[in-house]
Amino acid sequence: MDSRGALCVGIDPHPALLAGWELNDDAAGLERFSLTVLDAVGEHAAALKPQVALYERHGSAGLAVLEKLLAACADAGVLSIADAKRGDIGSTMAAYADAWLRDGSALAADAVTLSPYLGFESLRPALDLAAGTGRGVFVLALTSNPEGASVQHAGGGAGRSVAAGIAAAAAAENGTGTECTADGGLGSVGLVVGATVGTALTDLGIDLAATRAPLLAPGLGAQGATAADLAVTFGAAYPNVLATSSRGILRAGPDPQKLREAALQTGRELAAAG
Repeated sequence: MDSRGALCVGIDPHPALLAGWELNDDAAGLERFSLTVLDAVGEHAAALKPQVALYERHGSAGLAVLEKLLAACADAGVLSIADAKRGDIGSTMAAYADAWLRDGSALAADAVTLSPYLGFESLRPALDLAAGTGRGVFVLALTSNPEGASVQHAGGGAGRSVAAGIAAAAAAENGTGTECTADGGLGSVGLVVGATVGTALTDLGIDLAATRAPLLAPGLGAQGATAADLAVTFGAAYPNVLATSSRGILRAGPDPQKLREAALQTGRELAAAG
């Protein structure tokens, strides 16, 4: 983020986007779409975030494309975040961790999104493996979908909301990491906080700046949030925000130059808002 700015480009090969690019809704179209985005914007974004479900819908052929994309990102020196939202317990969670975070795994990414709603500590296999391999995780904390509030805003004990408890757990993990230096460096346990959550952070008393967490903020662009909105929503934590735009940039394709310019313009807006 220091060298490339605060933009994360989501690679979301929805059927409508594939059609808009005049690509078939199949593995070949998926591969061309994915690698075009990487080639066009990879060096201008802090990270790329493929949406795993949109590869899974093509079965084993789609997962093979995802493997190829993740390997190509690594070869190009572009950070990848697998947006898989995995969460389970025991050996099953360990298996998910092994798939996304183990050195040598065909699906290894630089980070993976995780769901903590079986309890934050259920993520322990992924937290530990990520720490051991130099990777990271982004834990769902406060999402902007209307259904999320019924769980995330609810009381989770100790007089705080569930979302606040997740943020506190991430802060505890980051506070013990060697990468968190005395000058306030970020840890490897990030949080997913929607760009369109509005006043929820203030309403729930969540101090994101204190978590030392990188903050993955989906919702920039097509979902309605602007860079200025993010600066207001996140306040003092805005420097830690990795803002995700997917359709807002992808709709500029398939012309690589137009994709690149859309990414650069979004990056400039994010920098100006800070």
